[in-house]
Amino acid sequence: MAMSKEEFLKSSGLKVQVLELWVAQEWLIPEETSSGPRFREIDVARARLIGELQSNIGANEAGIDVILHLMDQLHGVRRALAELRREMGERKA
Repeated sequence: MAMSKEEFLKSSGLKVQVLELWVAQEWLIPEETSSGPRFREIDVARARLIGELQSNIGANEAGIDVILHLMDQLHGVRRALAELRREMGERKA
């Protein structure tokens, strides 16, 4: 379910300035619509992860950039693998 910026702020617990910074850094990438940015539940989870990386692990901005980039790559590989498995299953049938 997509949510407005206000709904996202309430759900994530972020302050407006932090959200704007994280969007500028492309740590969060909302969908742009005619009614403004729309966020998803995965964005809330990502915001919580970023908060944990900062507060519990002490990761700096450069570290968070690397961690998020690696996580995005991992998810991309997992999607590609799932697609390959699906295609291989279709060929057997």
